[in-house]
Amino acid sequence: MPENRYSSSYSRMTRARRRPAPASLKQFGLHLTRIIRLSYRGLSRRRPGDPSALRSTGWSILILAICSGSASFASSPIARDGGSIELAGVIYRLDGIDAPAFDQLCIDDHADSWACGVDARDQLARLIGDHAVRCEDLGPDSQYAKRRVGVCTVGETMSLNQILVRQGLAMNLEPTARGRFRADEADARENRRGLWKGCFVAPQEFRGGRKDGALLGGACRADKDREIREALFPYEPAMPPGCSVKGKFALRAQVTGNVGIYHVQACRSYPALTHPDRWFCSEDDAKAAGFRKAYNCRPFVRQRTP
Repeated sequence: MPENRYSSSYSRMTRARRRPAPASLKQFGLHLTRIIRLSYRGLSRRRPGDPSALRSTGWSILILAICSGSASFASSPIARDGGSIELAGVIYRLDGIDAPAFDQLCIDDHADSWACGVDARDQLARLIGDHAVRCEDLGPDSQYAKRRVGVCTVGETMSLNQILVRQGLAMNLEPTARGRFRADEADARENRRGLWKGCFVAPQEFRGGRKDGALLGGACRADKDREIREALFPYEPAMPPGCSVKGKFALRAQVTGNVGIYHVQACRSYPALTHPDRWFCSEDDAKAAGFRKAYNCRPFVRQRTP
């Protein structure tokens, strides 16, 4: 099996953020602020019960309601990984799909190691582009604390959930999908799009550290089973840029209902952990994946400014 190659994929990867809002939108926001400020300045000079004052108040409330209800105006969406979006400070896991974790590795159609988790997030960022994203909130996520489940759309097209499965960058996830994306997954598998062009394990099996999971994709070879699994679960996985939190699967973590333990640089165990199973970009990401913090970490102390 060829040597793992991460540098090209990771060097191309940038934080999947939208470009800054157009100048016209910023000018609209500034103009709106001036209108509201002048409106309230005028209200302070009018007598209570003045009809014109009530009309001004009504218009101000209406404008604020319209703007606050627009997700595209309130915040720029961020693709956190191949299957989750942060919008207006809320992280939505795309309902009914299973997309690769950011640090997941796959095998491409040339039998080379492929940072498919990075590519999945980059593709989601490209689909978002400069478009307005709206997410239908389906409630709290039972799997990941502090996250919500949502169906997110760009414009009037089909949902991002369905597009990712159709492109082969996510799988139909039962029982939550209820068969909605089964045909899209079958079409992607038949035409070897995205993940299906190579060889991979289901994202949920990667996140659970199940190295004996079923191998999927058109490039899997039965006579290369051991080599493929070594590439999908390398002994020394490369650290993605900016993602320095180490995760290690541990049976003792199951006592607290977790799958593993994560270590940050403030932990005494951090230097000694030379072969982590997972890499995370933040503590929140590690917690969302079911890892708890190591008990030997120094507490964060905010330095006082003189």
